[in-house]
Amino acid sequence: MPYGVEALDLPVRNGAPSRSGGPRPRNTMAHLDSEVKEECLREDLKFYFMNPCEKYRARRQLPWKLGLQILKIVMVTTQLVRFGLSNQLVVAFKEENTVAFKHLFLKGYSGIDEDDYSYSVYTQEDAYESIFFAINQYHHLKNISLGTLGYGENEDNRIGLKVCKQHYKKGSMFPSNETLNIDSDTERDCLHIDLQALSKNPQDWKNSSFFRLEFYRLLQVEISFHLKGIDLQTIHFRELPDCYIFQNTITFDNRAHSGKIKIYFDSDAHIEECKDLNISGSIQKNTQYILVFDAFVIVICLASLILCTRSIVLALKLRKRFLNFFLEKYKRHVCNADRWEFINGWYVLVIISDLMTIIGSILKMEIKAKNLTNYDLCSILLGTSTLLVWVGVIRYLGYFQAYNVLILTMQASLPKVLRFCACAGMIYLGYTFCGWIVLGPYHDKFEDLDTVAECLFSLVNGDDMFATFAQIQKKSILVWLFSRLYLYSFISLFIYMILSLFIALITDSYDTIKKYQQNGFPDTDLQEFLKDCSSKEKCQKESSAFLSCICCLRRKGSDDHLILIN
Repeated sequence: MPYGVEALDLPVRNGAPSRSGGPRPRNTMAHLDSEVKEECLREDLKFYFMNPCEKYRARRQLPWKLGLQILKIVMVTTQLVRFGLSNQLVVAFKEENTVAFKHLFLKGYSGIDEDDYSYSVYTQEDAYESIFFAINQYHHLKNISLGTLGYGENEDNRIGLKVCKQHYKKGSMFPSNETLNIDSDTERDCLHIDLQALSKNPQDWKNSSFFRLEFYRLLQVEISFHLKGIDLQTIHFRELPDCYIFQNTITFDNRAHSGKIKIYFDSDAHIEECKDLNISGSIQKNTQYILVFDAFVIVICLASLILCTRSIVLALKLRKRFLNFFLEKYKRHVCNADRWEFINGWYVLVIISDLMTIIGSILKMEIKAKNLTNYDLCSILLGTSTLLVWVGVIRYLGYFQAYNVLILTMQASLPKVLRFCACAGMIYLGYTFCGWIVLGPYHDKFEDLDTVAECLFSLVNGDDMFATFAQIQKKSILVWLFSRLYLYSFISLFIYMILSLFIALITDSYDTIKKYQQNGFPDTDLQEFLKDCSSKEKCQKESSAFLSCICCLRRKGSDDHLILIN
């Protein structure tokens, strides 16, 4: 019988048995019990910080969680590719219909928008003709359109056009005398023209007093109508077709009263469930296969989520054991760096990715079953989750020293980089506001705050420099000179100084990591504790066999899971 088991059968009321069979003193037994706990804790810690390959070599434990993550990467990527192809069909159908609507309802549309608006008119005759042209095209839509379009009901549950005009209540203006008498309050009048009215003599509604526009008071004219369409191209990809409702609005904007009326066309497409679909073929069976595949992805991600959550919970329990032991033995607290060693950031990343994949997969299944139509939210969830899944692959590359340099350099430089960006961001915001206020009226890239920020970021990266200089209008010599000083100072400051300092911070962290890899990383309290046993003589003498047996035999069953937490 092994010595450890035989010892446990002996009476221990007056002390633990000694090698000669006599009782050990109580203080010796207490000391050995403390060493047993310490050695067990050290073994658990060493096993926790092993990578899957080391765990396999140590205990022949198959890295089945690694295999699960690899399978999840393949499944999630395949799911994303299939959904991306389907989403491209949806986006392409919306964009192509918007272009078709502009050619159908905008008179003289060239196919290219002038700016953020489609095109503009400069005479009263052109304005009237553009309004009447859109109304006539709506009336003859089924005879001229190439698409699968039909009339839809508007907000009032009525089929037809809704024409609204907004203008100042009253006023008079005599520019030659430089006199103006106008009420700044505005009013909005609307007229509904149904298909029956359009079928009558067009002169009846064209000669209506509603269309007698006083352009000096007119602010805008808005024509709105709803159309329905069916996307049949999905059938070629063995998917069920989608039914769309297009909320179209044509706006004639005269707010500037500059002699130029800007015409905007806006089409907002909504996907709805088709009421009656009767499609023969293998489309239904293909849809069922896709739903089963999505359900399998959810099961895999759910298993990964449970395992990673369990690992974090058990790691926190192991950390609590270590903190209590360290405080009891050394009478001091563990540093924050060692506390965070137990929180595996990769597990947190996997948990976030799994949650997003599960939610996105549920939305995808509802979209595939035509119960939901929110493609954008689903694509954001699935796309972000796939990004996080592939970023998580770096964890396994980090087990090799040659690949681990990137991770360690990012960890070491991140605090310094964030502090540096906070300081540089203040300068960047100052240039953004200054450029918007001064150069906004004279340069297209400085019209809006977000456009200014994007333009300056492009300049930092060396993009589009000459065009930014050349597009500044020379209407004001003072502004033109200021623009040169503004751009030269920004480019010189950010490219030659701030960007160079930013790179230097990362380079310094990289050099530090390389030096540590050559000479060894500085030991923390946790690492010193893990190395402590190898320097003790009694761990190498007679008590080593005794401690190892006791460590295995006296471990509580409830503590077994702490060994296999990773």
